[in-house]
Amino acid sequence: MGKKFNVSRTAVWKHVNELRRIGYEIDSSPRIGYSFVKSPDLVIPAEIALGLNTSIMGRRILYREEVTSTQDEAGDAARKGAEEGVVVISERQTRGRGRKGRLWASPPREGVYFSTILRPNLRPTQIIQIPLIAGVAVCKAIRRVTPLEPRIKWPNDITIGGKKVGGILAEMSSDMDRVNHIVLGIGVNVNTECSLLPEPTRGIATSLAEKCGEYVSRVRLVQCLLAEFDALYRTFLVSGFDMLREEWKALDSTVGSWVKVIDGNEEMKGKALDIDGEGFLLVRKENGDVKRIISGDVSLIGRDN
Repeated sequence: MGKKFNVSRTAVWKHVNELRRIGYEIDSSPRIGYSFVKSPDLVIPAEIALGLNTSIMGRRILYREEVTSTQDEAGDAARKGAEEGVVVISERQTRGRGRKGRLWASPPREGVYFSTILRPNLRPTQIIQIPLIAGVAVCKAIRRVTPLEPRIKWPNDITIGGKKVGGILAEMSSDMDRVNHIVLGIGVNVNTECSLLPEPTRGIATSLAEKCGEYVSRVRLVQCLLAEFDALYRTFLVSGFDMLREEWKALDSTVGSWVKVIDGNEEMKGKALDIDGEGFLLVRKENGDVKRIISGDVSLIGRDN
């Protein structure tokens, strides 16, 4: 190794010890050399980029051991002019957040927590389509790396067996008629010990490992997720939302269900009929009127609740 890289044996030893320090298992034997044993499954750029073949997503990856929120870091980078497709990823968030400022619990080295910068030519009213597309990408990536069959609950919850395993958050900077940039955050409970999560998250959350009964590679999941989203996003930029709307509906658990919608102080119940061409939920209220849901918390309920 020293000859190949034109460095001293001491330099090789120092680099190997640094890899061991961050969690790589490397054996050594006198007169034989070093033997790689096991990766710590760190979501570092070198690991993610190995074999990643995307046109936009992840061309540049900013890795942080710990952040308050990847949304904050990516938002700051976007305001400073960072290019589309930059990904900020971290092993741990101290104040990770979901929709409406809710806490997203982010135990270190257990889940996937990243945000990416997008600069599509959209009107602000179209922003809801971005997390819908991302939801399809998350489901497809999970299906590639596990035997699980996740579903999407409108607008941005990824569920397995009715419990939440992932979430998506889109925050934008815009003018009146155009989006300047979007920061899209994705969080997935991968090997998370859900019994240790804080309430009320503990009762409604699950993880991929918990559902499939074995450790799931976070690096592999991130690679698949970036690849899936890259393909869907490029299709969206060329062809619009219509075709992707059908892919979303194929993975959806909301349409056809009775739902309760809470938006601020308003609450209503009805049957989810469809999502319209822009991605908003259509609900037939109990009095027969059809309401277009633009925002709010949607929960699936039984007819008699």
